[in-house]
Amino acid sequence: MDTYTEAVTRKRRYRGLEEKRGLVEETLAEGASVALVARTHGVNANLLFTWRKLYQAGRLGSGGAKLLPVKVSPESSPGLSAPCREPGCSPSSSRGTIHIQLRHARVSIEGSADAGILRVLLECLQP
Repeated sequence: MDTYTEAVTRKRRYRGLEEKRGLVEETLAEGASVALVARTHGVNANLLFTWRKLYQAGRLGSGGAKLLPVKVSPESSPGLSAPCREPGCSPSSSRGTIHIQLRHARVSIEGSADAGILRVLLECLQP
């Protein structure tokens, strides 16, 4: 008597970065339980903990590039070509290069930079 058995294989569900980030952010909410979130979405809790570590290390990808509207002005725009009027700022000290290193990006500003523009840039880069 011959017995035939077929191997039953389950296909793993592919979860994209957006879905992983969403699940991780759900676990990071105040009072959230990783086990409950995992059970609710059919994910192994250990896998969710792994995704949390990647998320906190900044390795779970970014939310994608956010595009902002840009308005191009003529070079004679007073806001961009006006000299620095901040205390301690002189024309000789306003030349140079500024490097800002972030987790996933590097911003470099070369030449003369207006203090107001730098202030807005730094405010935009804050989490």
